[in-house]
Amino acid sequence: MGIGEAFAREFARTGRNLILVARSGDRLQALAEELRQTRSVAVEVCVEDLSDTESLGRIYDFCGLMKADVDFLINCAGLSCAGDFAVIPYKKLEEIIMVNVMATARLTRLFLKEMVVRQNGCIINVASLGGLQGVPGLGLYTATKSFIITLTESLHEELNGTGVKIVAVCPGFINTGFFKHSGHNAANLRLPMYGTDVVVKAAIKGLKQNRIRIFPTLIDKMLAFSQRLVTRSVVIRVAGFFAAVKDN
Repeated sequence: MGIGEAFAREFARTGRNLILVARSGDRLQALAEELRQTRSVAVEVCVEDLSDTESLGRIYDFCGLMKADVDFLINCAGLSCAGDFAVIPYKKLEEIIMVNVMATARLTRLFLKEMVVRQNGCIINVASLGGLQGVPGLGLYTATKSFIITLTESLHEELNGTGVKIVAVCPGFINTGFFKHSGHNAANLRLPMYGTDVVVKAAIKGLKQNRIRIFPTLIDKMLAFSQRLVTRSVVIRVAGFFAAVKDN
């Protein structure tokens, strides 16, 4: 759902065959059948929960069974839990780290080697504008997104000349069900939300330009640039003001 569904629809529109991965089997099957019928592409469904460490190897094996040469990997699964770090349940803490950090790192590692051998491939890692600094009330989430940004930056240079491209997309507030599931009251946000289509279009354009970090809107770009002009303490306070987690 959300950004993942938007990417699936866009790539199906351009004729790409897909392997959809999520833990919600019924929704995956419904989307897959719709895309098969309306876009005439092959769509396979792999139902896995990325918070299960064994699921990542099973996803890779599934692609092997399908005899799929994966030339495009989109890491867009993400979890959050709004509130002070000190009160996040331990199980939720581990789940967030597993999905946001380990799943991204291991899936990238699993599929990257074959891309390099073929000298062809693209990886889009969905990070966040929040990954540029800590955000009070979203400390763990923003830390995981910082990991995604810095990992992508390193790999962007490591993969130079291999024929493989990798980018980090850093959107602001996206209009999905993400806020409801994380306990973050979207009504209190002090920045506008935008649609998933904006993220997808910006990601594809930035990938073609071989950018490292992609900021989907002008506001995102301005906020990222403005961090150069003030101290880190100010940056963190301003980020907390815009996110307004404490106002929930």
